[in-house]
Amino acid sequence: MAELLSIILAAGEGTRMRSALPKVLHKVGGLPMVGHVMRTALKAGSTDICVVVGPNHEAVAAEAARHGAGIHIFSQLERLGTGHAVRQARDAFANASGNVVVLYADNPLVSSGTVQAITSRLDDGADIVVVGYRPADPTNLGRLLTQDGRLLAIREHRDASEEERRIGLANSGIIGFRAEALRAIIDRISNKNAKGEYYLTDAVELANGDGRRVEFIEADPAEVMGVDDRSRLAAAEAQFQTLRREDFLQSGVTLRDPQSVWFSWDTQIGRDVTIFPNVVFGPGVKIADNVEIRAFCDIEEAVIGEGASIGPFARIRGGAELGPEVHLGNFVEVKKSRIGAGSKAGHLSYLGDAEIGAGTNIGAGTITCNYDGVNKDKTIIGDNVFIGSHASLVAPVTIGDGAYTASGSVITEDVPEDALALGRARQENKPGYASRLRERALAKKAARGK
Repeated sequence: MAELLSIILAAGEGTRMRSALPKVLHKVGGLPMVGHVMRTALKAGSTDICVVVGPNHEAVAAEAARHGAGIHIFSQLERLGTGHAVRQARDAFANASGNVVVLYADNPLVSSGTVQAITSRLDDGADIVVVGYRPADPTNLGRLLTQDGRLLAIREHRDASEEERRIGLANSGIIGFRAEALRAIIDRISNKNAKGEYYLTDAVELANGDGRRVEFIEADPAEVMGVDDRSRLAAAEAQFQTLRREDFLQSGVTLRDPQSVWFSWDTQIGRDVTIFPNVVFGPGVKIADNVEIRAFCDIEEAVIGEGASIGPFARIRGGAELGPEVHLGNFVEVKKSRIGAGSKAGHLSYLGDAEIGAGTNIGAGTITCNYDGVNKDKTIIGDNVFIGSHASLVAPVTIGDGAYTASGSVITEDVPEDALALGRARQENKPGYASRLRERALAKKAARGK
């Protein structure tokens, strides 16, 4: 297979998004759209990637550069069309000897299989390969003009005749070139059209005029969906989630209500995992085999060990690491903490900046008081510790292996191994005092009623 250079056009302002954020930085599955397209290019075998950004789009350039080596950034200071945008990356393809594929940063669902289908045709001798699709309504889209399996031209909607507008095969914008063919054609593209722009699509007619071999392939309309407003962003998200759900179902994950579970672009889940309804996975989640995630959990930046049970209504985040057979119950939040094998926190707890050993029980209502208003400190809890209900563990504090803390305690000092810590005032009973308090409260209520 020839070397592959991918040029990703990301200069659009995206005014219809009604956003201060550049269009291609809006996320699908937790990843900016430009990141999805870059991942596709890399998976398809790109040896180099060029990203063409617009003026004042430093954030787009920074996001693109984050995806590794071999990333080249070019600027299109004037938005004069797709052909003009590709020219900005001239330094990258001037001496290229393989294939060049032009992709769009607002097509987040395009697959590596489609890119590989393009390069396969190029490797077999085609000079240009265009990706077409058949949308339900092709209005305002460019049309592919074909004859006997050949691609003759691409006609923009504004420039198309009434007969051409009746054609159902639309242009996705994605085009592959042999590098030599791109160099021979790119500077001959003119702007003599209704918009006065340099259309990359004009390369098709120029190539045919040169006697070159021009081909096309068809893609699923959902795959080449362009995102230019919030409605299409929502549609792309829905399609992404549908694909991810099917991937997990096929890989051995049970989804009790697939439509209510939302995944991130990088979610990793083992076999025989059961996920209940209304669970949301943010970026950075890895789940081992035989885990149960009950309803209404929100999980991101977390590693969950084999056989763990989470939820319902749990929130796990911030680099949490849960060992095998850990149980976290309803309304438990864990942030930036490590919890050892078999430990449990069944109810209503917050565990932040903590290290908890194996076999430890965290009583209902326990919190680690990790923040003093300026700094965050760590709570360390050993193996086989029993933390009584409604305990407040004021960091920095260490509780040794096998220790107990009494219910309702505020623990401000280290607890040695096998010790019992009591951090509460001694109980005092006042006989008959309850009735006096009741009478006082009733009098207060009566006074308010007047």
